[in-house]
Amino acid sequence: VAGICAASVVLGGCVIAGGDHAPCARPGDISRRYASPTAFYAKDITIPAGYETVRLPGIIPDALPSGEFGGDTERQAENVFTKIAAALKDAGASEADVVAMTVYLASPTPGGNMDFDGMMRAYGRHYGSDTQPNRPVRSTVQVAGLVRPGVLVEIEVTAAVRPLNLCDVNWQP
Repeated sequence: VAGICAASVVLGGCVIAGGDHAPCARPGDISRRYASPTAFYAKDITIPAGYETVRLPGIIPDALPSGEFGGDTERQAENVFTKIAAALKDAGASEADVVAMTVYLASPTPGGNMDFDGMMRAYGRHYGSDTQPNRPVRSTVQVAGLVRPGVLVEIEVTAAVRPLNLCDVNWQP
């Protein structure tokens, strides 16, 4: 029995019933519900057991060659979303796998308001578009400042990726 249990751990997703190997089970699909078809973010997301989590830390825009952070909120957000897409790809995920996002925005002018609309223009090119319709649950907050002067946007994301099911390959014990 111990050998059978160990095999089930290694095969992750295969089910053993009564000592016999049952067909392998793939994790179900992620469920995303939206308040409306055009909502900018999901009202809730359910991730079934078996998914792997990819967590990216807060990502800020690239500095200019001068070392300063230039551009408006939209330009900085576009740079951050592009960096997020690349980091997700390196981790074996994509923007379509993002299930949660926290956006931190600083005001472009001292004491002013964040440029939410600028961030949303960049966001809409990456999430909820015809080419990538998935939208994560999301929180957006205005902060007094970010890690460096001139940084207007910092974004952290969590993605859920369906793992490779070893039962789908020609695995031999």
